[in-house]
Amino acid sequence: MDVIQKEMKVFSGSSNRPLAEAIVKKLGRELSPLQLETFANGEVYARYPESVRGSDVFIIQSVAGPRVNDLLMEVLIMADAAKRASARTVTGVITHYAYARQDRKAAPREPITAKLVADLYKAAGIDRLITVDLHQGQIQGFFDGPVNHLTALPLFADYYSHKGFDMDNVCVVSPDVGRAKASKRLSDMLGASFAVAHKGRPQHNAAEVMGIIGDIEGKTCIINDDMIDTAGTLCGAVKELKKKGAGKIYVGATHGLLSGPAYERLEEAPIEEVLVTDAVPLDPERAKACSKIKVLSLADEFARAIQNVYTEQSVSGMFGINPEF
Repeated sequence: MDVIQKEMKVFSGSSNRPLAEAIVKKLGRELSPLQLETFANGEVYARYPESVRGSDVFIIQSVAGPRVNDLLMEVLIMADAAKRASARTVTGVITHYAYARQDRKAAPREPITAKLVADLYKAAGIDRLITVDLHQGQIQGFFDGPVNHLTALPLFADYYSHKGFDMDNVCVVSPDVGRAKASKRLSDMLGASFAVAHKGRPQHNAAEVMGIIGDIEGKTCIINDDMIDTAGTLCGAVKELKKKGAGKIYVGATHGLLSGPAYERLEEAPIEEVLVTDAVPLDPERAKACSKIKVLSLADEFARAIQNVYTEQSVSGMFGINPEF
């Protein structure tokens, strides 16, 4: 009897094809063909022109931006099509996990939408998730299957360590208590000091910085977060840091959602540089108008995770895995 060799097939949704192409280039492959269309009424259609029977299918998608719900449906439909075409396994390489901020009930009669999204992924046929810097690590527990939770922190640490900073005069600032553990880890990587911004949130997409816990006077500050959405909270923290005597301020966030007036706010704020990754694609026209934004690529981290999953090697031992949760 012939021994059946398994095969890897990597597909890209419509949200972040440049990152998907960079990932497969690192893998020494090309993206597999996919027919992806939208009907006149907005419904999504997906079909694999070639057989995926017995293959390990990897679907790369950044579920973010103004089309977030359409992109979520794309992933679900692509996964369903792969399962119905007898794929051996389906892995969702979700470079941004949509609805991650709705991970608990903060008020009566609210949904836990992050759990709903995990249920949808599972129901569509996704066996495993590969993602990066979830808003909260416990979201891994919402998905009934393996989750490989990567982090961009080593990438940020490597970048800042080559900036020529005097680390004795650098302070990594967590924008809130929830990000404190990750920010502390970054400060340890850099050999820098650490501070936390204490904030309240009167309503969605709005926050007020109440104070800074830690010594930041005269220091170069690096604010580290998992995402920047409208940048209102971030710019409020920057202003508070400046009031308390901070020196130059740098910002690093894995997911540059940059919704609404975010680009304008960042350009106007007293920030030296805003560092994001390509986990979420930027608006090319608006990004040109913001001279402070610099993008690091996560293609290598995702490629190595995909390769290790495919070859059934450890992912937790690779560079860039998130061990804190």
